[in-house]
This record gives sequence, structure tokens and C-alpha cells, in this order.
Amino acid sequence: MVESNPRQSVVTRIAVAEDAATLAGFNRAMALETEAKSLPMETLLPGVEAVLRDPDHGFYLVADSGGEIAGSLLVTFEWSDWRNGRMWWIQSVYVRPAHRRRGVYRALHEAVRERARAAGDVVGVRLYVERENVAAQRTYAALGMSETPYRIYEEMLD
Repeated sequence: MVESNPRQSVVTRIAVAEDAATLAGFNRAMALETEAKSLPMETLLPGVEAVLRDPDHGFYLVADSGGEIAGSLLVTFEWSDWRNGRMWWIQSVYVRPAHRRRGVYRALHEAVRERARAAGDVVGVRLYVERENVAAQRTYAALGMSETPYRIYEEMLD
């Protein structure tokens, strides 16, 4: 049960193998909510488990609030030759609807920032957001992030 206190404490931690099903469920919910895409669990769950097994892929952070996992995000890595350091990419952000606007994402973001500074070779943190997701864009700006001049292109390989 979620308490009605909007200032409820949020504790972040690195995700563990036992969190895999919850994280895959969050990824599925996020894709459906933000892109109207229904992702298959038979792909999502092994994808999450791969990250949890191999830290070279990245790491998940989870936010516990009121005795349940209230939200999570994934951090992946990119080497920047221009900056001679790592960029951390925040991906797969999800906060349960009942926990939104209660500091869950802020706690996750601050945990990423702290871990990035402690790592010693991280020069920046990036993320991408759907153009229509104005609420998320406001949240990221309020936390000190700024929009870049770059557009992202992709080519999916079969």
C-alpha cells in the first residue's frame, strides 16, 4: 500500500537478479505508455537478466518507497574520444503511477549523479526522451539537464 505522504522516503540501490521480473514489467509498461509499443516478455526478461549478469552492459538502479520498488532506470556506457571519458546514458526510466511526483525519479537521478562522480572517468550523463513527453522533459530540465542540439538516428538490424 502506498502512503499518502508525498514526502515519503525513497532509497535507491543497485538492482539484483531477484528484481528482473519487476524491471522487465516496468520496461513493458514504459514502452506501452510512452510509445504505444507492446514488447514481448520473452525478449524483455532475458534482456534485463543480461544486464544484471554482466556489468559491462550497464546497471539498473531501483528506488524503494513504502516497501515496494517504486521506480527504476538503466545506465549504459559510451566512450567519448572527444572528452577522453565515459558518458553515462540513462535509459528505461519508469516510475509506478502511484509514486509519480513524489521524488522517486529525483532520487534515482541524484544516485546516478553521485555514482558517476565517484566513478572518476565519467564526464557526463545523457538520456533521450520522446518528443511528446513534455512532463519528463520538464523533470529533466528541473534537475539541471539541458536539451542538446543532436538528433538521434538509428538503423535496426535483423
